[in-house]
Amino acid sequence: MSPRFITNLVVLLAGGFVVVSSQTFGAQTTRWIAFGVALGTLGVIALAQRSRVRGMVQSALDAMIGLLAVWSAVASMVFNGSTLVWLSFADGLGLATLAIGGVFAHELSTERVVHSLATGEPSSDSSVKPTERYSAAA
Repeated sequence: MSPRFITNLVVLLAGGFVVVSSQTFGAQTTRWIAFGVALGTLGVIALAQRSRVRGMVQSALDAMIGLLAVWSAVASMVFNGSTLVWLSFADGLGLATLAIGGVFAHELSTERVVHSLATGEPSSDSSVKPTERYSAAA
């Protein structure tokens, strides 16, 4: 698997976890979950930047994910109560949406399409024989 796919999948799962936990747990638990996920997301994105094969689109998505993670960490320490719950919910949705965008960008990239649609040319070598055809019902 590609590092781009793995990092986007990790961010997607983390965002989904924040969304579910914000609607399941109380405000204080949500605070620490959102804070921990934000710091973990920043760590994953920072490690991902060591890879030099990330394209321009993925780098832009990484920057947006990083900014959202910083905002999520700050918001989880500043706000309380239902404001914190709904901001954490929105932050989780934002992380998940950006990660899905990264997965789509990975799958739609030109190199990915070329690898999956590669076809072979018929050989002009006379030593290569065509395969025999067999009937499905023998």
